[in-house]
Formats: sequence, C-alpha cells, structure tokens
Amino acid sequence: MTDRTPTLLDAQHVDVTYHPAGGSPVHAVRDVSLSLRQGEFVGIVGESGCGKSTLGFALTRLLQPPARLTGGRILFDGTDLASLDGEALRAQRRNGIALVLQSGMNALSPVRSVEHHLRDIVRAHARDGEDTSKAAVRRRGVELLDKVRLPADVLGKFPHELSGGMRQRVSIMLALSLDPKLIVFDEPTTALDVIVQKAVMATIQDLQRESGFTAILISHDLGVVLEATNRVLVMYAGRIVEDQPSGQLLRGDHHPYTEALLGCYADPRADEVVLGGIPGSPPDLSLPQQGCTFAPRCTLAEDICLEVDPPLTPLGAGEAACHVRAAGMTEEASVV
Repeated sequence: MTDRTPTLLDAQHVDVTYHPAGGSPVHAVRDVSLSLRQGEFVGIVGESGCGKSTLGFALTRLLQPPARLTGGRILFDGTDLASLDGEALRAQRRNGIALVLQSGMNALSPVRSVEHHLRDIVRAHARDGEDTSKAAVRRRGVELLDKVRLPADVLGKFPHELSGGMRQRVSIMLALSLDPKLIVFDEPTTALDVIVQKAVMATIQDLQRESGFTAILISHDLGVVLEATNRVLVMYAGRIVEDQPSGQLLRGDHHPYTEALLGCYADPRADEVVLGGIPGSPPDLSLPQQGCTFAPRCTLAEDICLEVDPPLTPLGAGEAACHVRAAGMTEEASVV
C-alpha cells in the first residue's frame, strides 16, 4: 500500500439522522470524512451506539428508515453513491460492493438452500449474455465454497443444518460471488465462540490478501481489529476521533477515548491481566452537542474541550480530534 495506490472510496462530511416516530431526531453519524485505498483493510471500533454500523450502512447506501443520509457525498470508484437511487444504485453495487452481517442465521433465508441463495444473487445481477444456468451456478458455488474452506455438499444444505461458523462462511461466500471491490464486515464474528471466531477471521484475512478487495471491519473487539487490519478508525458519538495505522495503536499518545478503549483490552496470554473501564456514558445524540463529546468522561479535559469541538489534527502516524493532544504536539514541535 503506497500513496500512489488509487482511492476506491472517498466519503466527505457524511451525516446520518434517525427520525423515530414521535421522537426527536438522533444525529447518529456527524460530519464523517474518510478515504480508503484499493486493497486496504480498515477497522472501525468503538462502544455500542457510537455509529459504527450506521456508518457502514451509509457508505453502502443500505440505510433503512427511520435512518436517512442527511448530508455529505460518498464517492465510490469515482461515482457519488449519495446521488443515486433505484436501478442506478443497484447497478453500482453490482459493480463492487458487498456486506457481511453479524448473524448468518438472520442474514440467510431459512427456506432456501445455500445454492438457492447463490442462484438468486447471480440471476438478479446477471449481465447480458452471462450464463446463469443451474450447472453454471453450481460450478461457481463449488469454487466459492472452496475459497471459504467449506465442502461442496454445503450447497444443498439449509441454514439450520449448518453451524454458526459455517453459516458465517456461507455469508462471506455469497458476498464474494460478484467479485466485489469493497466488502463491509459488520461484526462478522460476534455470535461465535473464540476458536471459531479466530478461524473465520483467518479466512477473511486470507481472502482479502488473495483477492485484493478493500475491506472494512466493524467491531467492538479491539483485539480482533488490531490483528486483522492495517488501519484503525476510532468512533465516538457519531464521529471519527482517531485514525491510526494498526501497528501504532499500542504505542505513543492517542485520543483519550482510544486510550480508554485500550485500557479495556488485554492480551489473554499475559501472566497478569489488568483491565480498566470508562466512567460515564456516551452522550444523547438527540440533544444539541457543544465542545468535545468525550469531555464529560475525559480525565484530561480542559475549558476549551467543553466549548469547542476539536477537528482531526496530526498525531503520531495518523490523526486525532483532541485539543489536549494537539497542544502537546505543538509544544513538542516548538521545543524541537
């Protein structure tokens, strides 16, 4: 991955708002900008409710009511997805976007076999002249199952006949069926035990390296993200508060929220494990926000933090949205 690697996804100032019936609007994603290069594997972490999955659905234009994309643009391979609807949007997804959800049982229809799922996808998105016969679909299915390390006879099985790990591999296989340029994995291993989780993540990593697709891994599990990705975006209260290479996240100064998350993570192989915690709760995003939204929970907060929302500024090898860390970098630069 170099600076010359082409950008696949460029999202600018994305806003997503939930409009619940009879309730106040909830500003779930607020002014988020990010870029992904072709072949990059990026993780998005944060507490539940910080906007991770909402951002993933916004980037793929799969938001469902009461959520609405209320601002920004999403350039995918040069086309603004935010400006598309209907058949034009479906065609653009066909050319390169897939989503893997956290529960294979919920993502798959209980009355369709794996082969039936694949046939539905292939025929719905077939190009003119493409062979969509039963034999062609079966050949493609066997090929894809081999990629996700499943036997060919899985094609004839129904979701309830498969284990949780096998269902998740089937979901990944279906996502690969149209050779996407971008795959969003939304908590793909949450419902699995740790052994199966590790095996599924190893499959995802191998596929990403072999096929070269760009990937987003959404997870609350910092350990999984650090091991799998090459870059980490930390979200809090609907915003990206830090963007760092994965290899840098365990060293150097970080946004106080990132440091708090790291305090909740420990290597289970260590002789002694000490876990921290984050006092307080995330803010209510149906209410107006002023200043840094993490300030009420931050031990480093200063007066400016309560008044001015900090922008992303350089920190270490990446960026962070923190007045205190930005001031520290300025002081270091002046000393040098």
